[in-house]
Amino acid sequence: MLEKKNKKSRGKHQPKGQIILHEDRDIIVVDKAPGLLTMGTDSQKEETAYFRLTDYVRKGNPKSRERIFIVHRLDREVSGILIFARSEAAQQALQSQWENVEKHYLALVHGTPPASEGVFTSYLVENGVHNVHSTNDATRGKLSHTEYKVLGQLNGVTLLDIHLLTGRKHQIRVHLADNHLPILGDKKYGVKQGTARRLALHAKSIAFNHPYNGKPCFFETRTPHFFSQFAV
Repeated sequence: MLEKKNKKSRGKHQPKGQIILHEDRDIIVVDKAPGLLTMGTDSQKEETAYFRLTDYVRKGNPKSRERIFIVHRLDREVSGILIFARSEAAQQALQSQWENVEKHYLALVHGTPPASEGVFTSYLVENGVHNVHSTNDATRGKLSHTEYKVLGQLNGVTLLDIHLLTGRKHQIRVHLADNHLPILGDKKYGVKQGTARRLALHAKSIAFNHPYNGKPCFFETRTPHFFSQFAV
């Protein structure tokens, strides 16, 4: 009877805007919808993946001591895989290996890359208004590498698989814009006006070692229809 009650409670408090791909005693892996913040800001506390998942693990009980811990973030406009830890120990174990975590994204861009696959490299620096740009000054910026591979093309739009070799803020968006491949719907770094209904960037898959037992973990989302129509 207790098992049925837990299932009913969990179903009632499914986190809106997120699909749970996996959960265990140490981690929760979700597929986040575009438009949802990862964590709160000064003006927005509740409409976030963090807040909704916290309610989920607490089964709606505000007095519960259950909580989650943020491991990494996705921009509000970006959809796809997010990992949350169930303890500080799990959070620290995941973040300590983060440079070796393999992350792949899908991106729809205007234009055609110079080759079917390659790597974009630059030093990235953030200014005071939360914009990121490339610089030739190695003392100011952080060396960043973005690997890409063409998956398909249609009507001047190219679908790319992006392998994030380093994890800087807005790295993918800046590197693609710098190389004349602005992401569809990117009004910050790309085309200011356009018809894309969302930023066409999706965190497709992630591979890492489990924070408790060290076993390899791999999680992948379904490809959104918005992207799949451009694939070969």
